[in-house]
Amino acid sequence: MLSQPISVSIAFVRGMLSALEAKHVSCDDWLWAAGIPPALLEEKDARVSAEQYVLLFHRLIEELDDEGLGFFSQPLRKGTFAMLFRSILTAATLDIAMQRLCKGFELLQQDVRMHLVRQDGLTGLCIVIPPGLQPGTPFLPESLLRSFFRLLDWLQGGQLMVVGFDFAYPKPSHAGEYGKLFPGKVRFDQRAFAMWVNSADLRAPMYRDDAALRQFLAEFYRHIVIPRRSAHLVREQIREYLIRVSPLWPDLQRTAKALDKSASTLRRQLADEGTSFQMEKDTLRRDLAIVRLVSPGVPLSEIANELGFSDCAVFQRAFKSWTGSAPGAYRQQRLRSGRVAGL
Repeated sequence: MLSQPISVSIAFVRGMLSALEAKHVSCDDWLWAAGIPPALLEEKDARVSAEQYVLLFHRLIEELDDEGLGFFSQPLRKGTFAMLFRSILTAATLDIAMQRLCKGFELLQQDVRMHLVRQDGLTGLCIVIPPGLQPGTPFLPESLLRSFFRLLDWLQGGQLMVVGFDFAYPKPSHAGEYGKLFPGKVRFDQRAFAMWVNSADLRAPMYRDDAALRQFLAEFYRHIVIPRRSAHLVREQIREYLIRVSPLWPDLQRTAKALDKSASTLRRQLADEGTSFQMEKDTLRRDLAIVRLVSPGVPLSEIANELGFSDCAVFQRAFKSWTGSAPGAYRQQRLRSGRVAGL
């Protein structure tokens, strides 16, 4: 059985590198080392695997000794976030942890302001970023919101229910990616960057110790990038089912029956989550194809068969519509990146 893959829009890679490129720092060597051909940055619909994205994130921080990736006026040395997270570990409740998080982060740098807002039974973790700190990219507020959400969710035992995320910029072309990275209602063109939770949920006690924190920090980069699996989401149930029965790739009716639902109920539930059966099926097949194309010995026809396409030509047309690149060309770029990086 195949494992469930995740891929990342090239827009997020461009965002990660934007502060360095604004300072005219060449990032090609880091990209090659992560198995990402620099030419992919110019392809609007290109994607990379989550593993490549995490590896690039890790290499940049290790070699720059800057957990802020050049976005702040002063580097955030390695260990900055670990120290911040340890300072809130002894908080009795998540509410107190969020208050400490805001105060602690402001003590560690002078650029970004953070504060809590209470209104209508909700608590918002708000992030204020000076316009000059963003070189035309939303990466900094996005990464901070992802980092702090995953931390608070971990402190809550992976049960934190977020009402929504606010972004103080217009809806981007890759807005469809946000639903998986930010598990809550996503709103653009807002006054500030914020994460909103029910205030009542913040009163529960926390039960995390230093040993658990060390384990969390060991996988911190992955926690930021890899979406949290939410078993209650219908789209996640569908992806798990399709992976389990691959390469059969059943249609909507058979999938609905396997999930003990009617086809109309499944359609409605997916629509409520902002997606559709075909969209989830194609997204999963796209991500699987991106992972499989790394293996030079696997013929395209075999990948097409694994993904349930009638023939290789149909697969190639589908892959190009998903990524803007033919699978053969995508594979050659990936193989070249491996040779250059010595991978």
